[in-house]
Parts: sequence; C-alpha cells; structure tokens
Amino acid sequence: MKFKNNLNDPSNRLWSWNHNHTNCCHWYGVLCHNVTSHVLQLHLNSSLSDAFDHDYYDSAFYDEEAYERSQFGGEISPCLADLKHLNYLDLSANEYLGEGMSIPSFLGTMTSLTHLDLSGTGFMGKIPSQIWNLSNLVYLRLTYAANGTIPSQIWNLSNLVYLGLGGDSVVEPLFAENVEWLSSMWKLEYLHLSYANLSKAFHWLHTLQSLPSLTHLSLSECTLPHYNEPSLLNFSSLQTLHLFRTSYSPAISFVPKWIFKLKKLVSLQLLDTGIQGPIPGGIRNLTLLQNLDLSFNSFSSSIPDCLYGLHRLKSLDLNSCDLHGTISDALGNLTSLVELDLSHNQLEGNIPTSLGNLTSLLDFSKNLIGGALPRSFGKLSSLRYLDLSMNKFSGNPFESLRSLSKLLSLHIDGNLFHGVVKEDDLANLTSLTEFVASGNNFTLKVGPNWIPNFQLTYLEVTSWQLGPSFPSWIQSQNQLHYVGLSNTGIFDSIPTQMWEALSQVGYLNLSRNHIHGEIGTTLKNPISIPTIDLSSNHLCGKLPYLSSDVLQLDLSSNSFSESMNDFLCNDQDKPTHLEFLNLASNNLSGEIPDCWMNWTFLVDVNLQSNHFVGNLPQSMGSLADLQSLQIRNNILSGIFPTSLKKNNQLISLDLGENNLSGTIPTWVGEKLLNVKILRLRSNRFGGHITNEICQMSLLQVLDLAQNNLYGNIPSCFSNLSAMTLKNQITDPLSVLLWLKGREDEYRNILGLVTSIDLSSNKLLGEIPREITSLNGLNFLNLSHNQVIGHIPQGIGNMGSLQSIDFSRNQLSGEIPPTIANLSFLSMLDLSYNHLKGKIPTGTQLQTFDASSFISNNLCGPPLPINCSSNGKTHSYEGSDGHGVNWFFVSMTIGFIVGFWIVIAPLLICRSWRYAYFHFLNHVWFKLQSFRLGSITV
Repeated sequence: MKFKNNLNDPSNRLWSWNHNHTNCCHWYGVLCHNVTSHVLQLHLNSSLSDAFDHDYYDSAFYDEEAYERSQFGGEISPCLADLKHLNYLDLSANEYLGEGMSIPSFLGTMTSLTHLDLSGTGFMGKIPSQIWNLSNLVYLRLTYAANGTIPSQIWNLSNLVYLGLGGDSVVEPLFAENVEWLSSMWKLEYLHLSYANLSKAFHWLHTLQSLPSLTHLSLSECTLPHYNEPSLLNFSSLQTLHLFRTSYSPAISFVPKWIFKLKKLVSLQLLDTGIQGPIPGGIRNLTLLQNLDLSFNSFSSSIPDCLYGLHRLKSLDLNSCDLHGTISDALGNLTSLVELDLSHNQLEGNIPTSLGNLTSLLDFSKNLIGGALPRSFGKLSSLRYLDLSMNKFSGNPFESLRSLSKLLSLHIDGNLFHGVVKEDDLANLTSLTEFVASGNNFTLKVGPNWIPNFQLTYLEVTSWQLGPSFPSWIQSQNQLHYVGLSNTGIFDSIPTQMWEALSQVGYLNLSRNHIHGEIGTTLKNPISIPTIDLSSNHLCGKLPYLSSDVLQLDLSSNSFSESMNDFLCNDQDKPTHLEFLNLASNNLSGEIPDCWMNWTFLVDVNLQSNHFVGNLPQSMGSLADLQSLQIRNNILSGIFPTSLKKNNQLISLDLGENNLSGTIPTWVGEKLLNVKILRLRSNRFGGHITNEICQMSLLQVLDLAQNNLYGNIPSCFSNLSAMTLKNQITDPLSVLLWLKGREDEYRNILGLVTSIDLSSNKLLGEIPREITSLNGLNFLNLSHNQVIGHIPQGIGNMGSLQSIDFSRNQLSGEIPPTIANLSFLSMLDLSYNHLKGKIPTGTQLQTFDASSFISNNLCGPPLPINCSSNGKTHSYEGSDGHGVNWFFVSMTIGFIVGFWIVIAPLLICRSWRYAYFHFLNHVWFKLQSFRLGSITV
C-alpha cells in the first residue's frame, strides 16, 4: 500500500489494491508463489503502450487524454525493496513515473531480481552504480530512462540474455569509452543500444562478433567510429541487425561490406542511414532475409534485380529511396512477400500483373505509376492494407478491388480514377474500416435504403458525387471518427438525425457543397464535434451553439447573419477549448461582443469580410495564446485597438479595409514582437511611421498602403532581420497581399513571402539607403507618395526582389546600373517620376513594357527613344497622354515670339506707332466703303 500511495494513478488501475482485498496475490499486476505466497512479480507497465506503438496507428484516432490517464506518475517507494523474493519488475512505458528523477539506487539491493524493465519511464540521469550488483539479472531494459556514461561495472551482469540501454537524443545520449565490458556477457542474445555515442569504442565490431549467442543486435541512432573491414567475421548466430539512423564518425555513405557476410541474417534494417548510390548487389548474399528495410536513403536508381532473388522476403520497405524506373514483372518471384512499401519515389509505368501473395501491406503511394489496375489485384484475397494514393492510375479500380474481403484500409486518393460506383462494387469489402478516395472523379449510385456491409472509422471521399440529397447511409456507420465529404454535390439541409449519428466523430468536413438551412435554430444540442468544417455552403440564420469539446470551427463563406452575441456570450457550464474560429465572409453585423474572456484557448480568429462596426472589445486582450487575428474588410472605426496590447503571442494581424484612424501607436512595435504579418492597409491612419516598428525583427509582411501616413520612410527598416533571410521555414498562415498589380491570397507559404507596401500615402523624403540591406525582401511598393531623391545605388544587392513599384513619386537622377543584377525581378514600375538618362542594360529590364518607364526623361529600350551621343535624352509619353505635348508647347512659344516681334517696335518707336495706326484706319475705311457699296447694289 505504501508503494501505491507514492504513485499517481489517474485511471485507477490499482483499484484492487486496498484493505478490503487482504490477499495481495489477487491484486492487479501481482503474481505470487503458489505455495509460499511470496510476491514474485509486478507487471505494472502502461496498459496502452503497445497500442500506441502499432505500425498502422493513425493520428486521427489518437486519444491523448486516454493515453495520459493510462500512465502512472509519482515515484517508486523504497518499500519496494522489502519484497525480498521479487524477481520480476516491469514498470515500463509509464511516461510520468519518476519524471525528471534518476533511477532509484535502492533497486540495487533487490538481488533476487532477474527481470528489470524501466524503459520509457520518466527517469533520466546516470545509472546508479548499485544496479550493477544485480548479478542475477537475465533481462535489463533501461532504454529512454538513463543517460551519461556507461560504467565499466556493468561487466558484473554476466548472466544477461537481454540488455537494452538508451538515452534521449534531446537531453543527452549515452556514452561509452569502449564496449569491452560486453565480452563477459557470453549468454547475451539481445543487445539494444539506442542514442549511444560509441565514437570512441574503436573495437566495437571485434567485441560484438565475439559474443557467441548474439542473435539480435540493434544500434539504432548510435554514433559509431570508422573501422577497418575485418577479413573474418564470427557472427555465427546473428539473425537481426537494426541500424536505424545509425551514423559513423567520420560519415560514410555506403553499406558496410561486412553486413553482406552475415549469411544467417533474417531481418536487416538500414533505415535513414545516409546511404547514397545504387542498392549494392552484395545484398543478394543474404538469402535467408525475411525482412528488409532500406527506406529513407538516396539510392537514385531503379530497383535492382538482386532484390527479386530474395525468395524468402516477407517484408520489403523501399519508401523514400529516390527510386525511378519501372517495377519489374520479377516482383512476382517474391512469393513469400506479405508487405511491400515502394511509396514516396519516382517509379512509373504500370503495376506488374504478378504481385505474389501479399497479405498484409501494399503501398505504392506518391509515385508516378499509371494505367488501370491489373485484374490480378483481385487475387490478393488476404490483403489488409492497400495504398495507391497520389499516382496517375486511371479507370475504375473497383473492378479489380471488389473481391478483397479482408481489406481493412484502402487509400486511392489523388489519382485519375473515374466511373460509377454501385452497391455491388462495395458489397464484398466487409472488413473495410478506412476508406480514402478523394481527388478522383467518382459518382456513387446506391439506393436510398442502402446499408453498407462495412463499418468505417475513417471516410474521406472529397470530390465524389454523392448528392443531391444528403447520403443517408452515413447514419449506419456508427464507428466513424473521421468524415470528409467536401465538394460532394450535396444540395440539401443536414437532417437532425444526421447530427445525432455524427455526434461521436472527431472530424467532420462538409465544406464546398450547397448545404442550406438554419443549424443555429434546428439543432437541439450544442455542436460537440471537435473539428468541424462547414465552410463554403449556404447556411444562414444565427450561429450555432458549441459545447466545450469543439476545438476547431470553420463556418466561413456562408450567409450567417445577426450578431455574434448569443454565440460568443452564451453561458457555458464548462470552459470552452476552442482553438480555431473562422467566421469570415458571412453577413454578421453589429459590434464584436465583449465576451472573449470565455474563450481563452483561442489561437486563430478570422472575422474578415463581415459587417462588424465599432472597435475591438477589451476582452480580446484576454486571449493570451492568440497567434492570428484577421478582421479585414469590416466597418471598424476608432483608434488602433488598445486591447491588442496584451496579445504578445500574435504572429499575424490583419485590420485592413476598415475605417480605423489616428496614429499607429508606438506600443505596436514594442509589445507585438512576434508578429510576422502586419496588414493595416486601406484605413485612415495618419502620422509618422514610428521607429518602434523596426523592433519587430520577425516581420515578413508590412502592409500600410492606402492610409494618410506622412513623414520620412524610417531608415531603421534595416533592423527587420526576417527580411534579410532567404527560404525561411513556412508557417501555416495565410495573408492577402496586393502584389504585381493584383490581390492574391498566400496560404501556408509565409516563409517564402516577404513584402513592404507603403503605397498611396503622403510619405516624403528619400528612399533610405539602409533598406537595401533587406536582401531577403521579395516585394517593395512605395508608389503614389511624394518621395524624392535618387534610387539607392545598393538596390542591386536586394537579390530576392521580384517586384518594385516606385511609380508616381518625385524621384530624380539616373536608374542605378546595379538594378540589372536583380535576376528574379518580374515586375518593375518607375513611371511618372523625374528620372533621366539611359535605362540600364540587363536581361530583365528590356523585357518590361515601356509603360514601366514613361513620364521620365529616360531613353533606350524598351522605350522607342534612342539616347543621343551627347547624352541628352528626350522624354517619351505613353498613349495615356499624361506627359508633355510638344506640339502645343511649340505653338505657344511661336505665338509669344511673333507677338513681341510686332508689338515691341510699336511700343519703342512713336513714329512707327502713328504710321501703324494710320494704316489701320485706312484699312477700316476701305472695308466700310466695300460694305456700303454692296448694300446699295
């Protein structure tokens, strides 16, 4: 009971350990001697550990809470040492047991122990020296439970049959100066060393081959020293060799030749060991191989024929090996093969007609394989897992797959499959639990009362034609956890009973359909599905209520209306755990409610393109984890929201296209230091661009366009260090940018986009030369301002620039010749300035339209004006007529000159003036006489 009291047992696994059950031999995990009743064994490993290690475990079914509750926590009580007869102690896979502590030294006094397993617990630190006193140990497993140096006293454990030691690569790997201590363990059959630094153990191979009983050797994620290939090897018993992510010091990129001498090998794993070049032919010597894993290497070759000669192979894994070419018909020679993984390569051609006797796994996903599926697929009657996704397969696959009655998982998404799928095509797939077939062109035609013969847990059929009615057969699938029905042609409302049938799912996607109705008023209970996407439909009315179980909600691009007040301010019995909220592009109106203090888990909030008025409420400052806030294209007014001062985890902030005014406060640059996207365009902000913005060193997108900002462009922009980097890590964020003359949304590639847009303001002064240090900047727009001076000479150093717009300013001087160095430049506009001289010659510059340079004093291609030999240039105007019209200028000058030629002498000489007026009087008299004469006649 003392032992129990020191443990945390959230799932109450030790419920039977109480005083009402006086016979401890009947307690959970306890095994006693039949005669003496002495406690001999304690089996207290985590009950769910095996389930979460399963090869085909899918993260969609991961129940984190159940897993955590299955773990013991706390510490091991020293009273355990009182069990003098205890010979078996298994506490493995209890991740929180002994967390942060070292393995208790008192375990070294329990000399009756023959089996000790603390692997996967929370223990960490050096192995206590007392452990080496347990000379009766046959089984010792401390993987992921210790680090530091392996002491030489381990020599004492000469009876070991199984030894598992391993550190943690994140904290500290195990280290061994040598491995000579292994030579005393002549009974050792299983040796597992993981995360061990053996780079100083130069004789490791010689020592290991001297162990006569060694059958299983795993040096996964170890660092081994380079060595001379031994002429003779004595691994007479070795059957399993696992070198998962094993590295060498110095590094090598080939398969060590000694491996091909291990004639008794049954299992060989060389996963992700840095091998380059073709798969070596020496592998044909390993004729007893049953399991071969060469995945995640860079062979850059076709599949060699030597592999097709390994007739005993049961499992072959070549995924992510940079393989190309076709798959040979010789694949059919591997008649023992039950698992084949060729995924993530560049294989092409067709699948061979002979596929052997595959009964477990067949994975061809993410290749370039095409054509129709061979009829021979129907012979794989015992196949359980089939993945053909992301290829170029065509035709109707169900003609070949319809008889696979033992198939559990079928992935055929991302191909060119097409056709009508009927009830008979699916009738024999009675074992199917996982069906992923999106991204094809299928139409499902089944009767209104059809009930499938399978029970799915995972369904993804995006882009199928299931409608127009809502597929009622979904209600029969009461084991569903994941449902993806996006873009499936549904023109219907969601039946109430359908909500009830789907209440147990963890993920529901009905987006991009034509679903209508008012779910906010028709639902009896709050939505409880953890992740739900109903975006891009025709849903209307008020927003639905949510339970505390919902984590992600996307209702964007619908017609929801009214206020958010009932939705946001609804009293909850439990705290809400919503992390993602997208209500963009609806008809929501009114002020944004001041109830955000009830939604403190929110990370991403998108309210853009609605009709919200007022300002942001103060309670938004309570969203301490908020990383993305999108409220562009509303009718917000007032000053910059002061409530955001506390949201110091923000990464993306978009308040564009509103009516916000006042200045951009200095605290934006002082408090919001994690912001990567700051988009405030199309508001009424005034004042200067404060230098504090330059403290936002992570900023990648700065959009202040179409405001009333004035003053100089800050020279401290050079401090925006994220804009000096190239090919940054991408973030799962989106941003709407006006680039290259059009507005585009950039999704999930934020690390590849850097932009400064200060256009359409009232900025003055020169372009600061410091801005040219931003050599990671892609887009720069300073157009429609009053910027003066020269274009900085260093602009040619901004090698990542794709777009420059300096149009409609007052720039002068010549275009710097270095601008021709910008090889990625695809958009340039320098029009309507006072630039002069010859346009620099460069591959890019002459490809731009003449409109990029008009209304300047420039010459040379692409303008149709040649530069004169004396260096003088003539301005060229485009067809829009905004430039100077020299015809009218010449006419005006001629008029002025002619006028003064006539008038000036008359003003200066009196006699000329009298003669001139006398002449005019005479002419007038003649004209009058002519007129009167005409009348008389």
